Amino acid sequence: MSKFKKFFYSQKAAPYVFVLPFILSFAFFWIYPLCSTITMSFQDIKPTGAEWVGFANFVKLGKDTAFRTAVMNSFEYMLLTLVLLIPFPMLYAVLMDSRLVKAKGFWKACLYVPALTSVVISGTLFRLMFSEYATGQMNVITSALGLGTFKWLKVKATGLSALVIVACWRWTGVNMLYFISGLKAIDTALYESAEIDGANAWQKFRYVTLPLLKPTTIYVLTISVYAGLAMFMEAYMLWAGPDSPNNIGLTIVGYLYKRGIAKNQLGYGSAVGIVLLVIALTINIIQLVLNGTFKKEER
Repeated sequence: MSKFKKFFYSQKAAPYVFVLPFILSFAFFWIYPLCSTITMSFQDIKPTGAEWVGFANFVKLGKDTAFRTAVMNSFEYMLLTLVLLIPFPMLYAVLMDSRLVKAKGFWKACLYVPALTSVVISGTLFRLMFSEYATGQMNVITSALGLGTFKWLKVKATGLSALVIVACWRWTGVNMLYFISGLKAIDTALYESAEIDGANAWQKFRYVTLPLLKPTTIYVLTISVYAGLAMFMEAYMLWAGPDSPNNIGLTIVGYLYKRGIAKNQLGYGSAVGIVLLVIALTINIIQLVLNGTFKKEER
């Protein structure tokens, strides 16, 4: 047997051979783009070449009112989605795991199907639904209730509400499945013991389900924070482009697209991306520390 075959058949080398494709793809599709983005954020990139400008892009960002608007919009969207996309999917998961709901497979499929729908199609449908014309579905409903018609996507409150509705429609089923998987890991003997001790449904949920669902809740919280801050396609499709009245639908990634892609300011757009990464990492590290994720388990 050649040295080449001995190496690949070696028990010591086998684990490294199996993880090599992941390491290569991770380095090529994540590490390399991240390093390139950090480098470009300190440059003014033009068709003729790149010029090193130091922290000029970040200084300009600090004075950019449109960027501050994008950050505030993303924060508001993130907070609203956290308030809605954690407790309600958890509640649905508990109901699906109980004996109260029949045809569980059907309801799970109904809640998960929106996640499989193209965001381009769903965004277009919701844009038509929230149309300012009298034929828009939302205006048809409000007119039937005697409330008149509204310019839903031209006012910040209703525009943000439309974005949150799209997010809830699209991601409730996904988060529900995360919580269902967490519930399946809970030993049913704990519920039986609690029931023997006289615990009612609320007490079992409060003292058994919630504490043991904490790892799943932290995971859903972590991905939801980043998803909220990095939202782009929903807003892009809802307003049919990166522009919206008075920037009410402008997000951080939307602003990155406008400056980095539409206006070909790759250096400035890279700086926006780095700030987004720092904000998302900071928020998630803080919440992970507060949730005790990094604490050592007592033996």
